[in-house]
Amino acid sequence: MSETGKRGRTKEFDAWAKGNDSSTLNALNERVIACTRCPRLRAYCQQIGETRRRAYMDWEYWARPVPSFGDPAARVMILGLAPGAHGSNRTGRPFTGDGSGAFLYPVLHQVGFATQPTAYSREDDLKLNDLWITAAVRCAPPDNKPLPKEVANCSSYLDEELRLLTHLRVAVCLGKIAFDAYTAHLLRTGKIETRRGLTFSHGAEFPIPVGKHLIAT
Repeated sequence: MSETGKRGRTKEFDAWAKGNDSSTLNALNERVIACTRCPRLRAYCQQIGETRRRAYMDWEYWARPVPSFGDPAARVMILGLAPGAHGSNRTGRPFTGDGSGAFLYPVLHQVGFATQPTAYSREDDLKLNDLWITAAVRCAPPDNKPLPKEVANCSSYLDEELRLLTHLRVAVCLGKIAFDAYTAHLLRTGKIETRRGLTFSHGAEFPIPVGKHLIAT
């Protein structure tokens, strides 16, 4: 099947992407990459990039905020916690180059969301179909534990991203911090009036009044 036939959205997205640059996901990603809102996280990412892990001594680490990745016309979004110190912080792409990606991408490939089962660098030709991958926090945090204010600092990026993902119907939140970040977005933007009934548990599913579906895992 051709790229235009697959999901039937390529021409539509091409037309949309020709609009004002400031309103595109690419432009948003560029602002994320240049972000300096969290000095602690920026310093940590750079430190990891300088010291590196022995197995990756030949790598030049990305060591910056990690942009989102996927199909701009996606109906499904995966929202993770944050980049891994020696995974996304090294490669510059979500779930790429570490154990989490080694688990995730074969599954995505099997069900048709990913064009290949492996993800090792930004230049590996991996593409996503009908899926967008992002994170509650865009920089790798020490011990994988961002501070509440660091999650808050990234919240406007998530708000804008979700506004631009106009086809989105399903949000899959990986872990409680991602779940809380998404439900906070729903509150902040008036999509829901209360979090009552939206309690994180692995495997839980929730219909959202705006015609979307929330999955926690």
